[in-house]
Amino acid sequence: MPKNKMVYQGIRDYSDIEYVARIYIGTPGQPFDILLDTGSPTLWVPDFDCTRCSVKNRFNSSQSSTYRSTNETWDLAYGDGSRANGIFGVDTVVIGDGSDRLVLPRTTFGQAIYENDRMMDGSNFDGILGLGFGEINGATPPLINAMNQGIIKDAIFTVYLQKRGYKDGAPGGSITYGELDKTHCGPVIAYYPLTSATDFFQFKLDSINFGGYMDYSSWQAISDTGTSDIVGPKHIVQRLAKEAGVTYSYSTDTYYIDCDADLPTLNFVIGGITYGITSVCII
Repeated sequence: MPKNKMVYQGIRDYSDIEYVARIYIGTPGQPFDILLDTGSPTLWVPDFDCTRCSVKNRFNSSQSSTYRSTNETWDLAYGDGSRANGIFGVDTVVIGDGSDRLVLPRTTFGQAIYENDRMMDGSNFDGILGLGFGEINGATPPLINAMNQGIIKDAIFTVYLQKRGYKDGAPGGSITYGELDKTHCGPVIAYYPLTSATDFFQFKLDSINFGGYMDYSSWQAISDTGTSDIVGPKHIVQRLAKEAGVTYSYSTDTYYIDCDADLPTLNFVIGGITYGITSVCII
């Protein structure tokens, strides 16, 4: 297998909420649709012994000639209330499209024996590919494992997510492993140091401004591809909502706004560079 390579992979979009890619585990490879998540470090898929996961692709270790069991267990809870737990195994993981693939031998991954209702309900993925930092019971994240083995070209990956609206399974972007995405990234790249690499891609957010509201308090923030939400402190969200002129519903704990509202750009300042998010209506 060639070393120090760059791999491109297409991503499928489900209503701009879940972005899913295909991987293979074992020999021969068993297919799994996984959610790309920079907010967690662990790769896991449903195990054949997860009876309530029968609607998903499940990993059958007895069908892989390269599988090795471990004595380690795991239990992961996510910010939206979803949860899964199980055992760790070691096998070959293959990432990528067509002949352009990243082959990762001796990769530790989770085999989910249990998933709660929140994890099961309405999901369009089998498991999760953690692109973050940290180890759980000695399980090295897949990309860090690839770097340690000298398989990928550079210690970098690029995620490009497209907005496709209410479509399921539509082509929705791409991810590159081992090199920058020169097709969708501009010629000038702004590098900014992380303030913590314990679990997340965490950095300092200098300020935020929206219309007449500005706050220069500075906070710690994370970049998380595993969620479609922008989350912030309650007092700041309330100020943003007031500036936008939105209506709050106590019954749903949600703010609502007319689609034809003319909203200003929401600006985040990171490392002295302003990144603007414009409003858009989805029907």
